[in-house]
Amino acid sequence: HLLGVNFSNMCHLGSRAFEEISGEVVQTTTWVTQKSKTSGYKSSFVRLVNFDSQISKEVAYLSKEAPIFYIPTKQFEDIPGEAFAYWLANPKVFKQGKLLEEVANPRQGLKTLDNDYFIHFWHEVRWDSLCFSAKNAEDAQHSKRKWFPINHGGEYRRYYGNNYTVVNWYNNGAEMKANAIRKYNSVTRTITNIPYYFREGITWSVICSQPSFRWYGQGFIFSNGGQCVVPDQPLNLKYLVGLLNSKVTGYLLNILSPTLGFESGYLKKIPIIEDNNSKTVVEEIAEKNITNSKTDWDSYEISWDFHRHPLLRPVTSLSVAYTAWQTECEQRFLQLKVNEEEINRIFIDIYGLQDELTPEVTDKDITVHRIYDTKDDVPESMQSSSYVRTKRDEVVSLLSYAVGCMFGRYSLDKPGLIFAGGNFDSVYWKYKGQAALDENDSPIEGGYAGISLAEYHYPKFHDTDDWETATWLSYEPDVDNVIPITDEEYLDDDIVSRLCAWLKAVYGADTLEENLDYIAKALGNKGSTSREIIRNYFLNDFFRDHCQTYSVTGSGKRPIYWLFDSGKQNGFKALVYLHRYTPDTIGNLRIDYLHKMQRVYESEINRMQDMMDHSENAREVATAGKRKDKLAKQLKECREYDEKISHLALSRIELDLDDGVKVNYRKLQTAQDGKFYEVLADSKNIMVKEKK
Repeated sequence: HLLGVNFSNMCHLGSRAFEEISGEVVQTTTWVTQKSKTSGYKSSFVRLVNFDSQISKEVAYLSKEAPIFYIPTKQFEDIPGEAFAYWLANPKVFKQGKLLEEVANPRQGLKTLDNDYFIHFWHEVRWDSLCFSAKNAEDAQHSKRKWFPINHGGEYRRYYGNNYTVVNWYNNGAEMKANAIRKYNSVTRTITNIPYYFREGITWSVICSQPSFRWYGQGFIFSNGGQCVVPDQPLNLKYLVGLLNSKVTGYLLNILSPTLGFESGYLKKIPIIEDNNSKTVVEEIAEKNITNSKTDWDSYEISWDFHRHPLLRPVTSLSVAYTAWQTECEQRFLQLKVNEEEINRIFIDIYGLQDELTPEVTDKDITVHRIYDTKDDVPESMQSSSYVRTKRDEVVSLLSYAVGCMFGRYSLDKPGLIFAGGNFDSVYWKYKGQAALDENDSPIEGGYAGISLAEYHYPKFHDTDDWETATWLSYEPDVDNVIPITDEEYLDDDIVSRLCAWLKAVYGADTLEENLDYIAKALGNKGSTSREIIRNYFLNDFFRDHCQTYSVTGSGKRPIYWLFDSGKQNGFKALVYLHRYTPDTIGNLRIDYLHKMQRVYESEINRMQDMMDHSENAREVATAGKRKDKLAKQLKECREYDEKISHLALSRIELDLDDGVKVNYRKLQTAQDGKFYEVLADSKNIMVKEKK
């Protein structure tokens, strides 16, 4: 025990003490002790942690540039764990107020023992299998739902967010509990603090370089990677989340846990001083911060509370909509920064840490998005922030939303998620112009689109009693769940044509060309016209961006729009929405689209040959010959692709959304005979590894 000896001195080197070892993980210190104890002895501590190389540390030490602290080691007894926080001017701060564990105990959550099976992203499963409103275990059981929100850590983000994972807790976690018993003959060894599930609390990511705390409402379970502060008695958590996100807590945690892990055991020892003069002000500011952070989080489709894309505004120009959205984000960012600095000032004063801390927050530490026109416009203060977005990012997210409307996931006529699994025809009509039928399949007078009145699954998109007005859609989704992507304008229902129709519905026909130009310029892809640039984006980059949107660091890609891709020649590409997939989808795609593209290529090859045979223009003949060669390669690729697709089409493969994207991505490409046929893009990086 070092406090039982004379601790003569320490040279605190920190990270990068040796040129051979880079990074922040390896921390180094060196010290000298005497095997005796002298009362009142003051040890010396040289602090070199802020010098970033072996040489700079050596120079600072020898030149006495580094700060030196003379501290009696007895004062470390005031610090939980007797940490050697020699730089702390007022170690008595840990003796003030109550410890966090006395106010609202930080708690570890569950370990599933099989995250790939028990935890998914919310967008992978059926919407009607999710429950977000359970207040307690009884609510969860009575809901008969399978998937519930789980706090599972995530990136650095303060006040609200990182809500993208759900856990299989059907029948109060019966399957997970049975698995725990099989492995350890115990439930509570791995599934801890069950009585605190579904309560309001505060969560944080355990493994991180900088802690960040997020408030969450009722309905959540929590894991060991997203541990939580949950009070035993009703408590206004806004004061607490303000304190935990302040510089004061960061400062104290660096003393209690100088590593990259912030386990609940460390948080328990944080002193909580409730200042009655400041309590109401802090709660009000923290409430605003939560609101601002939630608004930012819900503005993107990764949120289950996403309502409508922020660039959909009552204007005809996408440029005007973008400027308004950029301004709104900037105002939110600046307000959050002011609020966080005010909370810092309040708690620095309460804890008496004016000599150690200042209230200022750097721009890169504000965790709501800030938008710049280009990457070159991003200032130095935001260079390492995860919350920088560009005009291209916003346009890409708009195109993603547009594709969502094409598939019927979203609608221009109703906010929020419209369809994510189930019976598509009970939400949208399938065949425009077809008479609506009653339960006997007899036409209903005045009905249309395969849908009858309310008692027969009436799809009400507008709040009116007039059924024709109520069911009117300003933009209708794709009928067969296949959207082709071609490298030239061959089809009248390809993705670019559908986008043009969507833009007309959103911003009007008069500004279509202006808005296409705006999108094309923001994307920056190759092409001589706006449509060609946009076509090249969908052909080459859309799926990559989609996978990036629907992914979380460390967990992999979970796309919901799957790209059927014949190969490098771009002979055939088409998107399919996972939640609308049926065993007939691949067969329909093959007959109605793949075979159609083969006929297109054959016709175009003949046309090029005819041009070569009859044209007297040498340049025209050369161009036709070059294009014919390209078309021939695409046709060959399609025929080879058709051989693979045919096996899968005949297998009429069933998918279960509860299995998640990784499992289903492999399942869809595995025929009845067990043979794997790669027909989907980026399979290696998306699907689950094959079991040996």
